[in-house]
Amino acid sequence: MSQSSTPPDFTSPDFTHFDLTVLPAAACYKLVTGVVVPRPIAWVSTLGEGGHVNLAPYSFFGLMGSDPPVVAFAPGDRADGVPKDTALNIGAGGEFTVNLVSAELAATMNATATDFPHGVGEAQTLNVPLADGVKVRVPRVAASPAALECREVQTILIGRTRIILGVVLGVTLRSDAVQDAERHHVDTNSLDLIGRMGGRGSYARTRETFVLERVSYSEWEKRR
Repeated sequence: MSQSSTPPDFTSPDFTHFDLTVLPAAACYKLVTGVVVPRPIAWVSTLGEGGHVNLAPYSFFGLMGSDPPVVAFAPGDRADGVPKDTALNIGAGGEFTVNLVSAELAATMNATATDFPHGVGEAQTLNVPLADGVKVRVPRVAASPAALECREVQTILIGRTRIILGVVLGVTLRSDAVQDAERHHVDTNSLDLIGRMGGRGSYARTRETFVLERVSYSEWEKRR
């Protein structure tokens, strides 16, 4: 994607403001998910009672830092107000794996979003192949091009929003996406990851990219 050198127009004449402090939750959801895009998808695997593997996708997800690496995601509650199995399992064991979703896995990921009854393992029910974890007991999705093995460090409740923070203990990458293992360079485009967009069932691919070099202050002064 080429970038125009023409300065952006900062004088757009008309905006509409929405006061989220007075709107119902459904309206707030539509507004924020319509503008905070694309959102990466955390396809989270956890261990439930009896060892069954719960597998569910969450698009309220992001990377919060790198020293240590921390991820955050927000699993909501079921319609009856009971926490979803993902949150219950993490609360009991503290471990989870974030499987990143490639375009070829989109349909499988979407199937695991089905509201199965409590205690039903999506991975077993839908025949999703799994592979053993390295740093955690929780298995990863075998076909996921990248998986983050995590341990919960804190869960924050803000109203009905539950935010789970996890430190990333290990990353498993498909080998063809590792450009230089010694220098830790990743071929991100080859992962062909997808992100969540606004609207019902809308997604985006992440291969269409462009590069903007960061300018140092001294370089900025030279260009003035």
